[in-house]
Amino acid sequence: MVKHWRVNQEEKYEIVEKWFLKDLEMIDGKEADTDNPYFDMHFHKVYNLEAYSCASKYTFARTISKLNAMYLKKDLKIVNFDETYLNDDLMWSSSNRDCIVLMRICFYAFNLVCLSLCPLS
Repeated sequence: MVKHWRVNQEEKYEIVEKWFLKDLEMIDGKEADTDNPYFDMHFHKVYNLEAYSCASKYTFARTISKLNAMYLKKDLKIVNFDETYLNDDLMWSSSNRDCIVLMRICFYAFNLVCLSLCPLS
């Protein structure tokens, strides 16, 4: 866990706490349907954390999932996250998943514009 603060014009970072991936039992995104940066990490106790943004929360969860799959291959629970943004093999995945939300919005907006321009018979 890193503490971040600003002193005058300088940004400072300090490592406050470290954990082992093997001790992580679960990551709880709290609410999959809302855009919030809060999540819980369950070790021997629960730590309530806040990411810089919702996108960085999902990036963190994807990274932890990939590290777990690569090195530990244990059953790590990742709950209350939208699966569309966590898995590589889903329809909306790409190499830069943080832009996926914008792509979806543009896709739906384009469809709405097309439908609104169609004359009614």
